[in-house]
Amino acid sequence: METENQEVITETHLGTLLHKGKVRDTYDLGAGYLLMVATDRISAFDLVLGSGIPEKGSLLCEISSYWFDQTKPIVPNHLITLANRQNIPKELNGHPILENLSQPIKNRSMIVKRAQRIDIECVVRGYITGSAWAEYKTHGTVGGDKMPSGLLEGDRFPEPLFTPTTKAEEGHDLPMTMDDVENMVGTDMAKELKQLTIGIYNFAHLHAHPKGIILADTKMEFGILNDEIILIDELITPDSSRFWDVDHYKPGQSQPNFDKQFVRDWLNESGWDKNPPGPALPNYVIQKTHERYIEAFERLTGTSWNTST
Repeated sequence: METENQEVITETHLGTLLHKGKVRDTYDLGAGYLLMVATDRISAFDLVLGSGIPEKGSLLCEISSYWFDQTKPIVPNHLITLANRQNIPKELNGHPILENLSQPIKNRSMIVKRAQRIDIECVVRGYITGSAWAEYKTHGTVGGDKMPSGLLEGDRFPEPLFTPTTKAEEGHDLPMTMDDVENMVGTDMAKELKQLTIGIYNFAHLHAHPKGIILADTKMEFGILNDEIILIDELITPDSSRFWDVDHYKPGQSQPNFDKQFVRDWLNESGWDKNPPGPALPNYVIQKTHERYIEAFERLTGTSWNTST
């Protein structure tokens, strides 16, 4: 049923696929539930690459589950349970998809509530890096807003910046202004999305710092369920965030990290023109990325990674 090689799962075939994202395959379980499988696919520059990262899907599920639990007092979320846990909703007992899941797929899967997705990538930046740094060097702005002169790469902003983008099914996500967001979802919801995104970021930044991780930036997605905004998809993972090493943080340079920046750096140096298809990664890049994702999990949760997952 599934493609698995050396603990790398890049494709799933569990029935009728509701949605295939860059990383996640989503199946409708009925009764208002979805099965969201985090594969080991990895994307960069909005394209899926030709190699997977061992255990990545399992790590993403466990880290997301950790953050969904931590942030419940701020905003509800879509997670019911990880599929490798025992507390499956009784309505799903005997479900043909769940009954036939292999253990590797269970380890990479979340059972979630089905919500109406808000088609906005809610990006929040606490530090200037990545595309924000590139924009600043060229225009002196971030997200179109003028920034102070003299910033160094990696400097912390006085306040986190909300820099939303479109959520493209194919191709590149495009920057959105607050006017764009308001035009899409209305003024009140736009304001709430911004407040929730920055609030979750501030909580997570404060939570991660004593564990040796600087949360430089992250992106999150929201949906509507029962007329209420909830968090969906993943939350504050090495796929969706930049995790920097507190002990080696120094503005003016590329920061030591526990995310997929190692992959981006290799791609930038490889000569790839950032057009499809995404290239395969050399083994040492795959291994280093695998190790960094495990380090992020262990630092954040304070538990050792079980390599059998």
